Formats: sequence, structure tokens, C-alpha cells
Amino acid sequence: MRKIIQNKFILMLTLLCVFANNVFTQCAMCKAVVETNLDSGDTKGAGLNDGILFLMAIPYFLMFTFGLFYYLNKRKITEKAQ
Repeated sequence: MRKIIQNKFILMLTLLCVFANNVFTQCAMCKAVVETNLDSGDTKGAGLNDGILFLMAIPYFLMFTFGLFYYLNKRKITEKAQ
């Protein structure tokens, strides 16, 4: 079982390294389009910061939720053991 987890981790790490350049390229393109739109008077990029904050908050919320469930489950197990 441990070998399978190690293989999956190595595969994910390899894929992240291979496709990392494409991810950074998209960020530069998005920034350039938004700056161009804002300079020309368009308002499409006005909500971009809110979207970025929304997307950034989701992983933190999920980590907090996982941590809370882990803590509560661990506490329940230790109370049963006593």
C-alpha cells in the first residue's frame, strides 16, 4: 500500500513539474488581457481581484475543515480509549 502511495506522489510531482511552465504562462496572459481591457476603459477586469480572492480562499477553507474533522475524530477516539 505504501508503495502505491509513493508511486502516485512521484507521478503527481512529475506532472506538476512538466506542466508548471504552462501555468505561469496563463497567468501572464490573463494579466496582460486585463490590463489592456482596463486601459481601454472596459470594466471586465474590475472583478478579477474578487475572483482571485475567492479562488484563493477555497483551499484554506478545505484545509481548515479537514483539520477540524481530524481533530474532532482524534479527540473522540482518545475519549473512547480512556
